Amino acid sequence: MQDRASFTSLAATSTIATALLVALVLIAPARADVVAGDRITPANVEKIKDLVSPGMYWCAQRGFPMEIVDPKPIKLRSAFLAATEKYSAQVGLAEDGLTLKNFVAGRPFPNVTADDPQAAVKIMQNYSFSIAFDDLDIRHFDADTGPISTDRPLQVERHFLAEHFMRLFYVGRLYVDPKPSWPNDEGYHFKETLKPLIEPFDLKGVGFTYYRYLDPARQDDSWLYLPSLRRVRRLSTAQRSDALFGQDTDQDSYGGYAGAIAWMDWKLLGEKEVLGSYHAKDFPVVWTEGAADWTFDSQWEKRDHWVVEGVSKLPQYAYSKRVLYVEKDVYTIPYSDMYDRGGNLWKIWVNNFKFGGSKPFPTSPIDYGEETPFLPGIVMVDMQLEHATKASTPSHRFPGEPGFYWHRGDDGYVTEEKFTIAELIASGR
Repeated sequence: MQDRASFTSLAATSTIATALLVALVLIAPARADVVAGDRITPANVEKIKDLVSPGMYWCAQRGFPMEIVDPKPIKLRSAFLAATEKYSAQVGLAEDGLTLKNFVAGRPFPNVTADDPQAAVKIMQNYSFSIAFDDLDIRHFDADTGPISTDRPLQVERHFLAEHFMRLFYVGRLYVDPKPSWPNDEGYHFKETLKPLIEPFDLKGVGFTYYRYLDPARQDDSWLYLPSLRRVRRLSTAQRSDALFGQDTDQDSYGGYAGAIAWMDWKLLGEKEVLGSYHAKDFPVVWTEGAADWTFDSQWEKRDHWVVEGVSKLPQYAYSKRVLYVEKDVYTIPYSDMYDRGGNLWKIWVNNFKFGGSKPFPTSPIDYGEETPFLPGIVMVDMQLEHATKASTPSHRFPGEPGFYWHRGDDGYVTEEKFTIAELIASGR
């Protein structure tokens, strides 16, 4: 009798538990989601809560618009695909877990899996070569910076105009001789320069030049030229995380992350389907009207991403960590969140990509003959100060400017001489 009573009591308890579980399932909120045709505004922003980063959600709450479209395929460049197929099987990581072994060109690790203990570093290595066009020159881009609010448009404190952002790759070269590498004894990965600033007037002639090395133990060589002081200032690696001249961007945040892989301890947080702006409908960028004019008005689509966390090894680094969302097909970053030393959300970098064509706009004088990425605009937001910097690449002040000049060699103005200290000074005069 006691066993039967215990069994009856247990059965009743099980029935109640089952009923409670069913009730919880019925009243639990459904996962937020979107479909093509949705237009995300602050009124319905809850729909994207599970589909963006915390920083991107903050922006959407304050008016960052999203026109949701079905995902479109993105074609990788034919030379890049051929190099990946030819060389990737021989590529590995050295014992330090950072140095690439036997890399020539293409994607180093085309078959990353989440259960690989080295997945995070391999993802970042893939990202570092995702825009491996022998050389790059972004011309005539500008930026506005100032406080933002839900009540009024961006209050422009400073307007910047730059003539060139150039990068010259020494490895992974696919289009312009010498290829697949540019012989040098210094072990360069690439050289990069931003110069000269044309506006504002008090910064006219300012420029930066950086050298990145393949050796993970070797830090960048970085220089800043200040015409007002008539001197070149050497920058430390940690200073690449500093926002200069009253705007919000820092050199290590360019593109989502532009620092060296070796400067971070990387951790794979997982895989996630998130929204990104990959097929911008406009070139040059179109900025939103009204109080959200610090945001670009574009199309957004769901795509699969890796979520990677980077914690700096540098004690003076501005951020405690970065969380990057890396698209799995093209290994680009739609946005990355940055956290302060207290672990609080601080900044976000947001990219406005334009895949899908061989030229940035129908009448462009440059046609690359195959699908080529362009970047009409970027936004960086300081969420703690409610301050933003938005950049048009290229500026609307140069109608018909293609903005992006990829793998053009000498014809595209990108030569080794453009990355010398002497040229940095000469360009600022």
